[in-house]
Amino acid sequence: MQLRIAAKVPRASRGYFKEQLEPLIDGDQIQLIGEVDDRSKQGFLGGAAALLFPIDWPEPFGLVMIEAMACGTPVIAFRAGSVPEVIEDGVNGFIVDSEEEAIHAVKRVQSLDRRKIRLTFEEKFTARRMAQDYIQCYRQLVERSTMRDHARVDGFPIETLPAS
Repeated sequence: MQLRIAAKVPRASRGYFKEQLEPLIDGDQIQLIGEVDDRSKQGFLGGAAALLFPIDWPEPFGLVMIEAMACGTPVIAFRAGSVPEVIEDGVNGFIVDSEEEAIHAVKRVQSLDRRKIRLTFEEKFTARRMAQDYIQCYRQLVERSTMRDHARVDGFPIETLPAS
């Protein structure tokens, strides 16, 4: 299976890239595509067998995982940062702990239903869904605030009661 790498190589990482990664890129079986712009991202991700997301740091969200799932593309990611919150192992991808597990997961991506992957995206990560969640959070905050403003014990607001 061909590996196509879409990535921006940050200036600070160019030495590592030149020494460690570039020698492995043969231009045929392993290709460096470079950065993928918004116009071509959907086709690139949608045509992929899977997105490999081999992070080893506490990624706070990982937008590219969501972009892949929006295209129905499964994600194979190392267990770090937000990965366990975004990926449902065996549903929209696989969470792995080693390169060996990642290799095994690549062989299993065909078992995942790409329509179901898209559906999990729609259920959890669309702008509409997230806006509805924010509205619910705001309602709860307003309700708590209103309850606190009206809560009194023996004529004293609850916030000012001495600790017992």
